[in-house]
Amino acid sequence: MKNKIFYPYFLIICIGLISLTSCETKKPAIPKDLAKQQLIPKPVNVNATGSSFEINSNTSIQYQTDELQPIAAYLAEMLRPATGFEIPVKVMDSKPSSDHIFLTLTDSITSNEGYKLITKESGIVIKANKPAGLFYGVQTLRQLLPASIEKGTKISDTLLVATGTITDSPSYGYRGAMLDVSRHFFGVDDVKRVIDLLSIYKMNRLHLHLSDDQGWRIEIKSWPNLTAHGGSSEVGDGEGGFYTQEQYKDIVKYAQDRFITIVPEIDMPGHTNAALASYPELNCNGKATELYHGTNVGFSTLCIDKEITYKFIDDVFGELAAMTPGEYIHIGGDESHVTPLKDFIPFINRAQKIVEKHGKKVIGWDEIAHAELLPNTVVQYWSKGENAIKGMGQGAKVLMSPATKAYLDMQYDSITPIGLHWAAYIEVDEAYNWDLATFEEGISKENIIGIEAPLWSETVETMDDIEYLVFPRVLGLAEIGWTPTSQRNWDEYKVRLGNHKDRLEALGINYYPSTRVPWNSISAQNDSIIKK
Repeated sequence: MKNKIFYPYFLIICIGLISLTSCETKKPAIPKDLAKQQLIPKPVNVNATGSSFEINSNTSIQYQTDELQPIAAYLAEMLRPATGFEIPVKVMDSKPSSDHIFLTLTDSITSNEGYKLITKESGIVIKANKPAGLFYGVQTLRQLLPASIEKGTKISDTLLVATGTITDSPSYGYRGAMLDVSRHFFGVDDVKRVIDLLSIYKMNRLHLHLSDDQGWRIEIKSWPNLTAHGGSSEVGDGEGGFYTQEQYKDIVKYAQDRFITIVPEIDMPGHTNAALASYPELNCNGKATELYHGTNVGFSTLCIDKEITYKFIDDVFGELAAMTPGEYIHIGGDESHVTPLKDFIPFINRAQKIVEKHGKKVIGWDEIAHAELLPNTVVQYWSKGENAIKGMGQGAKVLMSPATKAYLDMQYDSITPIGLHWAAYIEVDEAYNWDLATFEEGISKENIIGIEAPLWSETVETMDDIEYLVFPRVLGLAEIGWTPTSQRNWDEYKVRLGNHKDRLEALGINYYPSTRVPWNSISAQNDSIIKK
């Protein structure tokens, strides 16, 4: 009799203990407002639900198909050092249980680079049509987490993600930057750092300016003296350098893993002194030029009338195309001041066909529009709108890089210690306050493939120099390429940019602290929210 009475009381006590334990382990969600998160580029649509999901020791990253494993692993590698947790990565064929981050592909999202990020108290789901969209969704999630995760060390911050839904896709398909490694050479690790930083802000192209008067930077096995001799110089007294083909392939693969396509440029017929110094037969007089360490432009040209010139181009583009999975090869074509137009036009015509022969499409600076452009050619507008419009008249598309707005080597103001100002002084607001589709009368959105921000390196010698001129302007240029014009406003953007101070510093970026931006550390604010 006593046992019968004891049993139900015992059961009630056990249930109570279980309930108490559950209450203790399941903390109430902390309110966070998704609409107030400081995201760059600004997403197309944000719907906040006012709560949060915590990444903790129970969290895993799950993905739907094997092709998504690298993205899941990338996210886990970002989170593990900051959390100190294992963050397991595993494949799942259906929506996971609570506490997890799930990556999945769906036909319901039509844009190849679009995504939907859904955060609930129980977990996170990122959906996209293609892996690229998932990667961009991961970059958005990255920015929803405390900036301290960027330090790569264990942090004390609680990793909370505001709940709600972000639906997002880019305005333009080509969103890139250019790095001139010819005036001053930058090694593989520097290029990879540029790739990493661009990828955070959803940029998808890196144009490498691989040849110029001052140096030849890519190994061409059929013309070895291009690097042996032509790669040994740069602006000033530096020793130059070059990428072996294996190093170039490594850069290409590293970029691909971050959904960035490398666009290689071999500039011609001008900007070719490094090649002319390496092989005398490329000169009309058969004599090699001297290596060049200055910064003047427009004094060099390949010999247009020699067949050896076109064999050289064929060999170079052939080897380069074989290492470059992207669709474009850039042929330069700018500032060929000593190449008469009567020679320039047939040269560009023939160079284009060589690129096409090797299965690639042509990009060239806007001067190439004087030639007879092939279908699918892209004219990169840097100097003259009339050239871009002339190219459009031949069916070409336009890549927008106006020097007065998009050139990252321009000084911010007259006392900026590095950079040039022949095009303009470009402060942070001036780099942001323009629109691709209205910048030049006669060039509208349907003519434009996107935006590219070039960094020429006449005055740029170190990674710190690169970062100082690129950041923070490139964040605004990335937003121009991604966010609809109707949703962009400098007064609102500058606040978001200012609130990126912690993230830029956690990433170790040597950014320019413009006085036009209200730089603000939000870590203290986040700490107070967490403590509440």
